[in-house]
Amino acid sequence: MKKNKKIKKLGKWPYLFIAPFLLSYLSFYMYPMLYSFIISFTDWTAVKLNEKTFVGLQNYIRVFTKDPLFWKSILNTIKIMIIAMPLTIISGLLVAVLMFHIIKGRQLIQTINFLPYITMPVAIGLIFANMFNTNIGAVNGFLMRMGIITDKINWLGDSRYAFIVVILICIWKNFGYFMVLYLSGLSTINNEYYDAAKVDGANAVQVFFKITLPLLRPITTFVVVQGAIGGFQLFDEAKTLVSGSGSTIVGGPGRTLLTIVWYFYDCSFQNNSRYGYGAAIAFSMLIIIAIISFINMRFLREKGE
Repeated sequence: MKKNKKIKKLGKWPYLFIAPFLLSYLSFYMYPMLYSFIISFTDWTAVKLNEKTFVGLQNYIRVFTKDPLFWKSILNTIKIMIIAMPLTIISGLLVAVLMFHIIKGRQLIQTINFLPYITMPVAIGLIFANMFNTNIGAVNGFLMRMGIITDKINWLGDSRYAFIVVILICIWKNFGYFMVLYLSGLSTINNEYYDAAKVDGANAVQVFFKITLPLLRPITTFVVVQGAIGGFQLFDEAKTLVSGSGSTIVGGPGRTLLTIVWYFYDCSFQNNSRYGYGAAIAFSMLIIIAIISFINMRFLREKGE
């Protein structure tokens, strides 16, 4: 009864306090998203800015059945994720396990490794574009001084090498973030499990695979889902990397670096500004991300059980 009276006394104040957030959320998130969904069913371009022609599902049909570049961008994005994400997760986990028992200097190391994650993607792209520049890049200079190569490698002009550079960017950027997540997960594991394992004569490798890794499964599930979502959002690094090399080709050499977000940007704001078709690409991407995230969570949950 007392609780009900307190709630009645509050009256309209809770609604007034939450109103600014709700209005902002509806105005700057829900409305743009719903409007984008509506225009995905229209033929609306910058050429005919005042004309929106309703075309039904034609944009979506074209995306999934008649647009090879859409599927190439999806394939490129998945290839980058399949290679970069396991390497980033494994390295982040191993370094977190090694650092967990370090007392002096651990916070400094964490901060240094975490800095790339909060660095602007455009800055990261420019840094790597300069490092892997064919003529003045530090990477070619170092490899030639070490005698590893005799001729300069065209890192950003060859599709094979440009793909490797993007993989390195993804690992360098996300490694510190994954490491911090695993460090937080390690701090929640009860030391009694490790003490019992030592009594039973288990070595470090057995403890890692039988105790540490299974108990970190919730963190791993979160990291995989976050990595998949982040991988599908890859855009600034790849585009800046290609632009920094002086190339004007969308997607870089052989369109190897054409990610789904880059293709969405090109269709929506570069190539004739096809707003309706670009919106259809965005929501098609949303569907694919949702499916992949669901599969990842389902697979990891079943494996854990």
